[in-house]
Amino acid sequence: MAGHEAEERAQAGAERAGGIEAVRGLLDRERVAVLSTLSLRHAGWPYGTLVPFAVAASGEPLLLLSALAQHTQNLEADPRATLLVFDGEAARADPRTAARATLVGRVVRVGAAEEDGAVERYAARVPGARGLLALDFSLWRLEVEEVQLVGGFAAAGFFGGEELRAGAKAG
Repeated sequence: MAGHEAEERAQAGAERAGGIEAVRGLLDRERVAVLSTLSLRHAGWPYGTLVPFAVAASGEPLLLLSALAQHTQNLEADPRATLLVFDGEAARADPRTAARATLVGRVVRVGAAEEDGAVERYAARVPGARGLLALDFSLWRLEVEEVQLVGGFAAAGFFGGEELRAGAKAG
């Protein structure tokens, strides 16, 4: 019973810390995140790497990934991944209290129907991205299933991917 009550208090703290809007704020402000995939090289082990990202019309993270990159090879074998986005400035001051969100889902290639918009969004956010598309890079999107927001001490809660997508700005 005590564990359940602590979880409820932490969820309430995450909601007071801004809930899914705080997650959207992190995605809007921050430009890089830690992508964790399931390693092919070291079977069953997590593999983390730093990646720039943008935000798709759906509100979900867009990633521009090289076919040669280990994380891309990992995703082609198993699309399950997490993306850790955090307040970089606050983390420099005290990483224990910095706002952060872990987005859990499957990473999929951006389809033809959303490609033009995704390219525009990514290129607007990440300088030099267009040139990479002429190489072996392609756009991928994290289909978010769940987000954990940690907004500080006693403020850690879970939100569904549909909540993130529900407030997406199409423009």
